[in-house]
Amino acid sequence: MRNNERLVVLAVALVAMVGVACRQDMHDAPRIKAYAETDAFPDGRGMRPLPDGTVARGFLRTDSRTFEGRQGGVLVTEFPLAVDAALLARGRQRYDIFCSPCHDRSGYGAGMVVRRGYRAPPSFHVDRLRDAPVGHIYDVITRGFGSMPDYASQIDVNDRWAIVAYVRALQLSQSARLDALTPEERERLNGMPEAPAAPTPTPAPAPFPIPGAEGGPR
Repeated sequence: MRNNERLVVLAVALVAMVGVACRQDMHDAPRIKAYAETDAFPDGRGMRPLPDGTVARGFLRTDSRTFEGRQGGVLVTEFPLAVDAALLARGRQRYDIFCSPCHDRSGYGAGMVVRRGYRAPPSFHVDRLRDAPVGHIYDVITRGFGSMPDYASQIDVNDRWAIVAYVRALQLSQSARLDALTPEERERLNGMPEAPAAPTPTPAPAPFPIPGAEGGPR
């Protein structure tokens, strides 16, 4: 056999070996597609019903105080987790990200999107919200209220409670009574330097014109 013929035979054998090695019969294996009919089960359904009592991972939420802000259907008045400096710091961070665009960073309801024309939320510093149970604030974050959408998918449970704790801190910062302080706290407060005068607020810019709206570009 000539060298050229020998090379051709080797090439054909190599191609055949590679083709056999790359063959995957698994893609032709019998399988049942979701929602498709099948004779594998007596009811003819390919997709099987879940066993009774099945709960998806992460959704076994039996503690209604923590996950719903309610106990026995009533809004809770106490936090279901410990409130400390770390929780307040986390709450401030989450509040500044998710809440301040509407509520502003002090909680008076004059955030940047409100200055651009969005409906203003109520101030956190009115008596109604100062006296509201903590479960109410958690419930509004979870379910939404009025023109406020729910944030359940954006903010996890512990972070919602952290925000509630920070809102309570904001409310306290604007309504704390001097007679509620201990003598040591009063002494420390009296020894603090006087706060500088507040700067003159910058006027809010005019709302951005919306194309097609009255007065806007067309």
